[in-house]
Amino acid sequence: MEAINLKTTNNDVHFKKGVDNGRYTPEEKKKLANASKQFESMLTNMMIKSMTKNTEGLFGKDNYGGDVLDVLFESEISDFITESQGMGIAEKIYNNMTGESLSNIKTISREKVLNPLIGIENNIEKKIPEISKAISKNKTTLSNKALDRIEKYNHYIEAAAKKFNLDEKLIKSVILTESAGKADAKSKANAKGLMQLMDSTATDMGVNNPWNPKENIFGGSKYLSKLLNDFEGDTDLALAAYNAGPSNVKKYNGVPPFKETINYIKRVNNYINTLE
Repeated sequence: MEAINLKTTNNDVHFKKGVDNGRYTPEEKKKLANASKQFESMLTNMMIKSMTKNTEGLFGKDNYGGDVLDVLFESEISDFITESQGMGIAEKIYNNMTGESLSNIKTISREKVLNPLIGIENNIEKKIPEISKAISKNKTTLSNKALDRIEKYNHYIEAAAKKFNLDEKLIKSVILTESAGKADAKSKANAKGLMQLMDSTATDMGVNNPWNPKENIFGGSKYLSKLLNDFEGDTDLALAAYNAGPSNVKKYNGVPPFKETINYIKRVNNYINTLE
């Protein structure tokens, strides 16, 4: 078979040139450029999610609101990487389609290249009202990983709820807030386990081993039931006492003016509403 003689000595040029430049209008090229960048941004986003999987997101495993902010930051970072230098995927796609360089369509400002957080901060600021609105409507985002963790303790939660006359959602929400469903969780104040029992509380509630999920859940539920009884069924006061101690609730004749306690009550209630 005879070899086919090409008109050029550079074999790669047939692939690098791409299609005829006259095939697309300027408007169509702009759309192709955007589509190429969006595709690369999507791949970059997937890579970021994969890289932060072990830490459960950019904001860590226990950060309140991290689920919402993770999505925003991952999106903004992916867009920035693609717009600035990228991985070259968008460039190759666009070049293959048009035969031109993607840099001819849009250039990124020097200011944004020097300070990648500018665009991210601005977009986050614009989205803060949306986040606040969602939280005010009790649409707290639940971590699927946290839900999966407490799933295996459902039979203990159900049994404890029946024994101490509690709502199962209340017990689950306290567990989600206290430990994100981690039986080995330990706070700086030495609170332990799923419901973060202090040693003194564990002893008072008859818990021998706070690291044992069943004992921890029954001990924490018993304590919640006691607090609800002490504060005449007022859930907010019981939660305030669980977080800040009964003495502080009595001292302030209501929810103590502690930011941590106020946020704690809101978070538990938001989880309850979301679980419904």
